Amino acid sequence: METVCVLGAGSTRYGRLDESLVEMIANASADAIDDAGIVPGDIGAAYISNVFGIADKQVHLGPVIMSRLGIPEKPSLSIESACGSGSVSFREAYANVAAGFYDAVLVTGAEKVTHTTTAWTTTYFAYCSDFFYEGSAGASFPGLFASMARAYMTEYGATEEDFARVAVKNHENGLLNPKAHLRKKITVDDVLGSAVVASPLKLYDCCPFSDGASSAIVCNEKFAKEHGGKYVKVIGSGRGGSPSALQDRNHITTIDSTVSASKAAYKAAGITPKDVDFAEVHDCFTIAEVVNSEDLGFAKKGEGIGAAREGRTARNGDIPLNPSGGLKSKGHPIGATGVGQVVETYEQLTGAAGERGIKGAEIGLTHNFGATGASCAVHIFQSV
Repeated sequence: METVCVLGAGSTRYGRLDESLVEMIANASADAIDDAGIVPGDIGAAYISNVFGIADKQVHLGPVIMSRLGIPEKPSLSIESACGSGSVSFREAYANVAAGFYDAVLVTGAEKVTHTTTAWTTTYFAYCSDFFYEGSAGASFPGLFASMARAYMTEYGATEEDFARVAVKNHENGLLNPKAHLRKKITVDDVLGSAVVASPLKLYDCCPFSDGASSAIVCNEKFAKEHGGKYVKVIGSGRGGSPSALQDRNHITTIDSTVSASKAAYKAAGITPKDVDFAEVHDCFTIAEVVNSEDLGFAKKGEGIGAAREGRTARNGDIPLNPSGGLKSKGHPIGATGVGQVVETYEQLTGAAGERGIKGAEIGLTHNFGATGASCAVHIFQSV
């Protein structure tokens, strides 16, 4: 296998954007190409993640984007895996470069949903669950994650204030990210006083619907060295799955896809969770970050909430989680989220993260799942 690297990265701001879906992808991709110090013709293929292109009247995105970049003859693949689409696209890019099919590829993800109605967006989001058992019965994602939160509170003694601290921490990180959707300082009282969405989760426990696009150039190390730019190595990659419906799982506060994906990634990298300096994890709701911290091995089962309560997941803590602000503050443009995590990790490990940079970080991890964790991908990166 070839050694796989990330050579360049680019991203739009996340939030309510005026640009079309295609314009966002083209802009983020052009930024990644420029950052890598290459030209479009150096790209062998593209992997594009998107879930709701129909909302912007554009599916079959690949050929459209390649045409915009001036390389319509290059192959492309559009990938959908609900909220985990970006990380699955990155995995495909990684696998194809590792296998030697291409020297360099573009991986990009995007979503455009803020121009739709809340009813439309919520309905289409529900299609990402097991719709027969969940969505059609009225179970929304806030409701499903609220079930996780209530079960966690019952089993491990967590409180609503504990979950609120996760939101406060991620908003503090997001204040330092110029591309974050919600750059707003909040307090525990703000979270507790916000509208109830699905008890015990409140509005500030939930990530926003966002527009945005993120892109990265994935290549082999020979290509990276020849082009002379800053790069990071991809030292581990893993994928996992869980039953699609929450009701079919053995334990609803454990996401098996995260456990299996992270074990595979750690094994490939030859490291343990203790070796990871920071992680970007899928915090679509505050309960998700807590559960993820345990399933990724950063805390024992039932102790993730204690780590959050004691500040161990803060930027200056033992295992900083979501220095970008996470989905909670940075935003969640579904198809872009997993690629956006890669962009953040690349910036952290190349010294481009500015004030939010994790001092001395050498190893970063990204974790991104679809729906309530039915599909998951974990990637591990190392500075050079």
